[in-house]
Parts: sequence; C-alpha cells; structure tokens
Amino acid sequence: MISEELRIDTAGAPIVDLTSKLRRFCATQGDGLVQAFVPHATAALVVVELGAGSDADLLAWLEEVLPRQAQYRHQHGSPGHGADHLLPAVLGCSVTMPVLSGTPQLGTWQSLALVDTNQENNQRRVRLSFIPG
Repeated sequence: MISEELRIDTAGAPIVDLTSKLRRFCATQGDGLVQAFVPHATAALVVVELGAGSDADLLAWLEEVLPRQAQYRHQHGSPGHGADHLLPAVLGCSVTMPVLSGTPQLGTWQSLALVDTNQENNQRRVRLSFIPG
C-alpha cells in the first residue's frame, strides 16, 4: 500500500475540492483502488458535482438535516457544534474508488470534496491510500 497525508486549510470554505490532489496522487500508480479517509470527528468526504450549485444545495440540505440551532447533547464549543459531530455519520468519513492506469474513475461531473462545517478547527488531514490490484 502507498499512502500520503494531505494537510487542508478549510478556513472560510466549508467544501474543499480535493480532486486535483487525488488525481496527482494516483497519477504514478497503475490499476488498483484508492481510498480517501478523513480522521476527524467533525469533517466528512463526499463525491459530488461541484461548481454548478450542488455545493450550496449540499450545505442547505445539511442545515435542514443537522440544524445548528437544534439542541444537541454534545454541547461543548460554539453553537451548532453538536451538528458538526454528526456530519461524518450522515456523509461518511471515507471514499473508495477504482483507479485504472493511474486515473481515478470519477464520473464526468464528479469531484472528491472535503466537507467541514466546524468553524472551530480549520486545519484538517486527509489520508490517501492506494492499493495496487
């Protein structure tokens, strides 16, 4: 297995496109699987279309599903921080996809994105791991 850790600053950007970093990581590989994993309790990874309004739609949907003003048992931190802790349970903390000839097999409009609604911690790590196959 080949693995690399990315350091991502999410200040001011609740959705960060990681697609170019993913492509660069896979470019020197052959066929296999790539996994992206975010080791944080308040961040998530998604495969989604970016730039055509889906970003805003995703954030609006998350506000409906995990409203920041709701009463959460997890109450330390800023208002709404309980919702941040449920984010990875709703969206997921890892994504796995096939790689062929060093190219991640994303669809035409698909991108890999980090979602981070936690305003208290904007320094994130994402682990990319490639398993040849």
